[in-house]
Amino acid sequence: MSSEADPAPVHKRRVRYSGKNPRRFEDKYKEHQADLYPDAVAKVIASGKTPAGQHLPIMVPEVLECLQPQPGDRGVDCTLGYGGHSRAIWQALQPGGHLLALDTDPIEIVRTETRLRASGLGEESFTARRCNFAGLLKALAEQGWHEGADVIFADLGLSSMQIDNPARGFTFKHDGPLDMRLNPQRGKSAAQWVAELNVEQWTKLLDENADEPRAALIAEHLVRTQQRSPITRTRTFAEAIRQALPRSAAEEGDDTVRRVFQALRIAVNEEFTVLDTLLRALPNGLRAGGRVAILTFHSGEDRRVKKAFQEGLHLGLYAKVAREVIRASPDEQRANPRSSPAKLRWAVRAE
Repeated sequence: MSSEADPAPVHKRRVRYSGKNPRRFEDKYKEHQADLYPDAVAKVIASGKTPAGQHLPIMVPEVLECLQPQPGDRGVDCTLGYGGHSRAIWQALQPGGHLLALDTDPIEIVRTETRLRASGLGEESFTARRCNFAGLLKALAEQGWHEGADVIFADLGLSSMQIDNPARGFTFKHDGPLDMRLNPQRGKSAAQWVAELNVEQWTKLLDENADEPRAALIAEHLVRTQQRSPITRTRTFAEAIRQALPRSAAEEGDDTVRRVFQALRIAVNEEFTVLDTLLRALPNGLRAGGRVAILTFHSGEDRRVKKAFQEGLHLGLYAKVAREVIRASPDEQRANPRSSPAKLRWAVRAE
C-alpha cells in the first residue's frame, strides 16, 4: 500500500469573459443549465431573447384552441423540438390520453425526451419516435393507431437550439461549418450543395424558396466565389452574399442573408417535398372529426398549407378549415420576436 497521500483535486476556475457574460453559444453555461440558474434564464427571456440551447414555444394557447384536445384523445406532435407544444398538448390529453411525438433530429430528440420523462411524461402516455413527419402514416401504424389520431400538430419552424448552435450551420451570427442538415447523419451538407449548384439552379432555388428579388445577381456572385475558393463556413457564406449586393442595398444585407440561408436550408432538407407529403397524408391520419393545426414561418409553407386545406374542404375530406390565418399577439411578438412571422392554420376532418 502506498504511503503517499492521494493528490488533492485540482480546482478548475471558470473561464473569464470580456464583459459581463459569455458571448459564444457553447460558453453560456447558465442558459444551458436552466434548472441550476432559473433567475439568469428568466432575465434572458424577459429581455426578449431565447436562452441558449432552449426554445420558446409559439402561440401555445392558440394552438390548443385550434386543436381542442380532450382527455383520453390520441394526439400527434409532428415536430417535437424542445417539447413546449408537446408538453401542453400532452397535459390536455390527460387523464387517459396518449401523445406520439416525432422528430427527425437525432441530437435534440434524445435531449428533449430525457427532459420530458424526468418531468413526468411516462411511457404509458407519451411516445417519442425519431421519424421525419413525411412518415406520419407509418408512425401511426407502428403505434397501432390504424384509424388515425384525434389531434395532429406541426410546427414547421426551426427550433432555437438548432438555429443558435454554430455547430449546426444554420446561423451566420457566429462562425461554424456550413451544414444546415436537420439530421446530420443523412444527405448532403449545405457546403456540398453550394459546391454543386450552377447559376441557373441557384436562381431558381432563391426565387422559389425565399422569393429573393435579387436571385440572379446573388446566384452569379456565389458561383464565381465558390469557383475561386470553396465556401465551407457560415460566415464566409454570409459575406459572399453581402458582397453580391450593390452599394445602394448594403443596408439590406442581413435581411438578404437570412433569405438566402433560408432558401438553402429548405433545399438541403427537402422541406417543401416533406411538407407536401405530410399534407397529403393528413386526412388519412385523422379520425373522423379530428383536428389538425400547422404553424408556418414563410410564404412558401403557408401557401402550401392553405391550398391543401382548401382542396381538402372542396373534396369533402375536411368539414371546416381556417378562414383567416392566426398570428401571435402583439404581446407575444414583443416578448418573443421569433414569433413575429408565424402563421397558424387549422382544419377539421369530415365525419
